Amino acid sequence: MREAVYSSGKSCGYKRGSKQILKMLKVIDMDDLDERQILLQIRKYALFNAVKHGMAPKAGAVIGRLIGSHPELRLHVKTVSKLVGTVVDEISRTDKASWERELSEIAPDFLDELSEKRTPDKGLPPLECTDHVVMRFAPNPNGPATLGSARGIVVNSEYAKRYHGRFIIRFDDTDPKTKRPLSDAYNWYLEDCRWLGAEPDEVIIASDHIEMYYDYARQLIEKNAAYICFCEKDEFKKYKDSAVACPHREQDVSTTLKNWQDMLDGKYAPGKAVLRIKTDMSYKDPAIRDWVAFRIVDVPHPRPEIGTRYKVWPLLDFESAIEDHLLGITHIIRGKDLIDSEHRQRYIYKYFNWNYPETLHWGRVKIHEFGKLSTSSMGKAIKEGKYTGWDDPRLPTIQAIRRRGIQPKAICKFFIELGVGETDIGLSMENLYAENRKVVDQTSKRFFFTPEPVKLVIQDAPATVAKPMLHPSHINWGNRLISVAGNVLISKSDAEKIKENELLRLKDLYNIKILKKTDEAVTAEYVGGGIEIVRKSRGKIIHWVVPDGPNITILNVTGEEKGIGERGISDCVGEVVQFERYGFVRIDSVKDNRVTAYFAHK
Repeated sequence: MREAVYSSGKSCGYKRGSKQILKMLKVIDMDDLDERQILLQIRKYALFNAVKHGMAPKAGAVIGRLIGSHPELRLHVKTVSKLVGTVVDEISRTDKASWERELSEIAPDFLDELSEKRTPDKGLPPLECTDHVVMRFAPNPNGPATLGSARGIVVNSEYAKRYHGRFIIRFDDTDPKTKRPLSDAYNWYLEDCRWLGAEPDEVIIASDHIEMYYDYARQLIEKNAAYICFCEKDEFKKYKDSAVACPHREQDVSTTLKNWQDMLDGKYAPGKAVLRIKTDMSYKDPAIRDWVAFRIVDVPHPRPEIGTRYKVWPLLDFESAIEDHLLGITHIIRGKDLIDSEHRQRYIYKYFNWNYPETLHWGRVKIHEFGKLSTSSMGKAIKEGKYTGWDDPRLPTIQAIRRRGIQPKAICKFFIELGVGETDIGLSMENLYAENRKVVDQTSKRFFFTPEPVKLVIQDAPATVAKPMLHPSHINWGNRLISVAGNVLISKSDAEKIKENELLRLKDLYNIKILKKTDEAVTAEYVGGGIEIVRKSRGKIIHWVVPDGPNITILNVTGEEKGIGERGISDCVGEVVQFERYGFVRIDSVKDNRVTAYFAHK
């Protein structure tokens, strides 16, 4: 049976189903592209698609790229579609690490292309104007910090450290209705900053400064740079889209000051009056024309010290512009989708003759596993009971990431190396796991864990003490001492794979021969001897635990898994450990011989 072969001489791995593939290939009769090249191209494009998106390849995308590079294949599109489907199906059965490894072997230039798209500027670029650097991260505390928040915290803090400057956390909490702040979120953010090693030099809460914003608004009115607009929303949109000033724009300063005071005194209902900043009504982008700086909100602020004290609230562009100047912010890093904010704010800076900070813009980072989860949608889902809380392992919050055992060092390195670039980036959590694995692999104790345990009865086995190492690279850490009296537990998956009369080894214990399998238990006999016997017979090595070990519940992104573990696991609360052949977990709590752990990653 002939196999398709790469140009490097390596087998494509088409032993299974290769007759079907060769039959399809016989339909394609081409002089300039033989069957091996067709298979290689399909596999390259399929692996590229899988690695790029972090999920099984899409046949349509592979077909499109293949025919795009070889239009002559249009004559055989039905056959090509079937062939692509077969390749895609095979690749879908393997894991993400395998995709990237194989792509690096057969098409390293494709990986380079992906690298350029995902990380166009690896590492943080140098800043311009680096005297007295002051950076800020300004979240709306309507929920806890997420991975997206961590990027802003880490990068701004890192720049402040590099240039011996200052790092400020400012809570932009002046929207008590649409993005209503969460009282606990203020402290949550500060805890996460400390955990990330990004302790702020100063903490500012915008809702403490409402009177100050009123004062600057009054100054702008006196400069004839702002006015009270009474237009309905749709009515003003017509003026704005037509580049025509609304009737209230030319009211005199004294009238505007009176109307402003009436707003503050509560004489207008929400939506009936707003304070607008005068801009260029012929500006090419209508969104910049006479934008709203203050509006009326009759919802109390969740901070008890603020409560119902104010009904006129600044919008973010106004509040942020004033604060950035007063705090001496030298550099602002914001999403490229917020470039309009700079255009709006520059009008305020021009009226006050201030210098605008240097700005950097970055593209979005989309984590494939979490899709479009927003803070508000997460909060709603938690209230509905879809998630157990903000630290549910299925959420992209720092609380959840921390509880799973992802280390701050890994997160910081991940985001710093990601850099500051305007290219939108799609990433998989596997990228972060790879960084975390480097951190925890050398610091995590090893233990046995058997999910869905099955009883293994071992005949004629002597009582003994197994002595597996706590860590294979740290001899000085010592060994785990496990007393074994004959019966142990193995995982259901191992029990299903072993066969009667098979010789195998219980890791770090002894060799056994399988005698009988039933739904309730597996029976074996003690064989003894060293590991060499199993190696010569190419026998399996499986993990095990004694029956009186703690009950383990592992919470992960797909739900939970239960099993039995070693006794020593109970002594590792708060630690990240490795369950051998299973993955890294963080031991969260222990109660009555029951251990709760959070799954980190493989």
